[in-house]
Amino acid sequence: MNAILRREQLSQDAATITFELNGQTVTGRENETLLQIAKREGIAIPHLCYMDGLAAAGNCRACVVEINGERVLSPSCCRYPSKGMKVTTNSERAVKAQKMVVELLQSDMPEVATTRHNEVDEWAAKLELGKPRFAPRERIVPDQSHPAIVVNLDACIQCTRCLRACRDEQVNDVIGLALRGNEVKIVFDMDDPMGASTCVACGECVQACPTGALMPARDAALSIPDKKVDSVCPYCGVGCQLTYNVKDNKILYVEGRDGPANHARLCVKGRYGFDYAHHPQRLTKPLIRRAGVPKRADMAMDPERVMDVFREATWEEALDLVGNRLSSIRDHYGKKALAGFGSAKGSNEEAYLFQKLVRTGFGSNNVDHCTRLCHASSVAALLEGIGSGAVSNPVMDVTKAEVVIIIGANPTVNHPVAATWIKNAVKNGTKLIIADPRRSDMDRLTHRFLQFKADTDVALLNAMMHVIVHEGLVDEQFIASRTIGYEELKHNVEGYSPELMAPVCGIDADTIRYVARLYATSKASMILWGMGVSQHVHGTDNVRCLIALALMTGQIGRPGTGLHPLRGQNNVQGASDAGLIPMMYPDYQRVDNPEAIMKFERLWGTTLDKEPGLTVVEVMHAAKEGKVRGMYIMGENPAMSDPDANHAREAMAALDHLVVQDIFLTETAYLADVVLPASAFPEKTGTFTNTDRLVQLGRQAIDPPGDARQDLWIIQQIAERMGLDWHYTDVSDVFDEMRRSMPTIAGITWERLLDEHAVTYPCTEEGDAGDAVVFTDHFPTATGKARFVPVEVIPAAEKPDAAYPHVLITGRQLEHWHTGSMTRRATVLDALEPDPVALLHPLDLERLGGKAGDLVTLTSRRGEVALYARVDEGTPVGAVFVPFCYYEAAINKLTNPALDPFGKIPEFKYCAVRLSLGGTSPLQGSYGGGQILTRAVVES
Repeated sequence: MNAILRREQLSQDAATITFELNGQTVTGRENETLLQIAKREGIAIPHLCYMDGLAAAGNCRACVVEINGERVLSPSCCRYPSKGMKVTTNSERAVKAQKMVVELLQSDMPEVATTRHNEVDEWAAKLELGKPRFAPRERIVPDQSHPAIVVNLDACIQCTRCLRACRDEQVNDVIGLALRGNEVKIVFDMDDPMGASTCVACGECVQACPTGALMPARDAALSIPDKKVDSVCPYCGVGCQLTYNVKDNKILYVEGRDGPANHARLCVKGRYGFDYAHHPQRLTKPLIRRAGVPKRADMAMDPERVMDVFREATWEEALDLVGNRLSSIRDHYGKKALAGFGSAKGSNEEAYLFQKLVRTGFGSNNVDHCTRLCHASSVAALLEGIGSGAVSNPVMDVTKAEVVIIIGANPTVNHPVAATWIKNAVKNGTKLIIADPRRSDMDRLTHRFLQFKADTDVALLNAMMHVIVHEGLVDEQFIASRTIGYEELKHNVEGYSPELMAPVCGIDADTIRYVARLYATSKASMILWGMGVSQHVHGTDNVRCLIALALMTGQIGRPGTGLHPLRGQNNVQGASDAGLIPMMYPDYQRVDNPEAIMKFERLWGTTLDKEPGLTVVEVMHAAKEGKVRGMYIMGENPAMSDPDANHAREAMAALDHLVVQDIFLTETAYLADVVLPASAFPEKTGTFTNTDRLVQLGRQAIDPPGDARQDLWIIQQIAERMGLDWHYTDVSDVFDEMRRSMPTIAGITWERLLDEHAVTYPCTEEGDAGDAVVFTDHFPTATGKARFVPVEVIPAAEKPDAAYPHVLITGRQLEHWHTGSMTRRATVLDALEPDPVALLHPLDLERLGGKAGDLVTLTSRRGEVALYARVDEGTPVGAVFVPFCYYEAAINKLTNPALDPFGKIPEFKYCAVRLSLGGTSPLQGSYGGGQILTRAVVES
């Protein structure tokens, strides 16, 4: 088990030891090393192979100390105290040995520094060593084959910190130590160049390296920041804490911080995906569409017209136009003729003010955001079944589980740091079950991998419940005391025996039985899922099954158990909590509930619409039909993210007035009447809620470029021009109003966040610690009990046939995120994955007569795109997987807009397509055509 988890679990009940350190009596825990105790006592001992968070190796011997009665000096990094022990760190003998080790290592350092700080040099200075007396070894040529990391083994001291970071912490198993004696060296895979290895560029090795043997492949390695700003990661829902290192209003590099969700770990996006904020394509002036220039859904592909499309404007002119046009549409066509799409990338405060603007300024509940496209079905099922749309347990609870089931998710790609905790748990004995139509690289760690047929989730899960019921593995006491509806569910699963469902889902009956027994009988079982479960027309039914599994076995309400939908964007949980959904006020208080209506009318001082609004896809249909005539879109890109993207683009082009607030001229912004230049994540302060229900403070690190403005300021300016009298002088004022309206965060003060950086909700009273594990004794329902909801098998809305024989599955790539507007403008990330790809099983590619790298065209009933073929044995025969981040091959032109009837989520994970070899080559260059388009506007 890795050092962080061991430290956290053992320190609570470790015995206290009293011993002598440099002549003074000190105390320490029996599981603390002498080095850790000395550090706490203010005694500095040289150390190089030791690093907090990594298992001790004791191989550099720089930290040796003298222990009374022992002939040999002992490494303090892996020696523990015992009663009566006498330890001396500064004896002549110990210091002489420490100096010799550091001097020998210093002699091998490169003459020219490779990094901003070298721990060997730092310890040499502290030990007052002069110039080394020993000849250096033969110099080694640096390996510059990787876009993110330079390997300079000339500076390597074989401390193995990088190896342990890669093997024990990230569990990527890329770095090794090869050869013997004087020839020993760090290698990547089978001594491959780093750029050709299986390295995923998490950068953990760079963060661990003490000498610059591994360093960022940029000039930032030698730059000294003039300030450090603690914040959080702007990407996935894990919510990793990080530190921006800034100089001259520019982020030089990013370091992981010891936050609750990441303990200093980061992934490739968190560590290297920051320079999009400095990209030359940033919008810096308000833009207004030129008079007489029409909006066409296909116009974004016409770079020759860009300079004629928009003109620059002042903020006053742009905001006045926005306010006048939106107000005019509202007054002429009615309040429901306006709609707003908020952002899951923005802060909680931005989400709260945005939905408040739509409800009080526009006058309806036509407000939504990207949760509709990712976990809306999960939220619908969770609210229905257990009364809360959030997770029951944090990701870190996998380390306390005996069995972990991951279904419809690929954490190593979508939630890489969360994946490391899962991998750590497996190495410590947790049994991992993965169920997914696609195999991932995590299957090497699984106890069982269930590669079921796409679209058959319910068949598999009902079969598991059948086993649990028939073999008497249910928790009868839990069912009786804490649930309702079990008898109906028991009757429903009667027809779903593993033998009947095996040919349906593709998993043999014995395996279904084994996994069901394992989950039901373990002391602690946990389920995590992703959009592979939720993005179906039966997504809500899929989640109802997962809830039922947890309830019937009592695997909820305790550490190491529960239900965890892994959230996709950095603040999709917080944006949903803040009310950025059409049927819920903040804290999931229904807009058609009389008590909730009265509460928010009193708080906001206005009359509110009493009907749920339209969801994302419904808004697009209404816009195409002329029922919705004006829209305000902040930080979302539906022209890329919506299903049947051509239809979405046509709908937005049909609007009387479209306002887009963003940091780049996205595909959506290109269809706007007014474009408002906003602030990037590092340019704002606010709170963000991660997938664990952890409210964290993100701090502003740099200023917005040019005339770009803070998003909160822009929202308030539009509100003012629509007749609202708001008075917020600081982001903390908005948060305080949120606390008054949201009971789950009422106990979290702004001052506490400034001090603690992160607090878990529910936290209803000031001073409460917050509950990481919920539903321990009741569920937040009217009865206090959870509800079983039986479901039947419902097929996908569109099945393969002779004309379209393949299944299309969409999702994300490790290096890119969402629609790519940020990551494809991040230098390292774009260099790692520059081209649009379709992942195919080698047999399918062979049948096409193609090879890896060939162009293939995918065609559905809604459109076609051409991409480069990539061989992927994890993708099942008959299916193709495509990331949706590529503008030049926008795969959502093909996807089916059919909706789950409960969550109103589109079926992104299943539609019928046809594959053919060849096609028109996608646009070349960083961010494809997007780079051409935005550059033209900036230069105009």
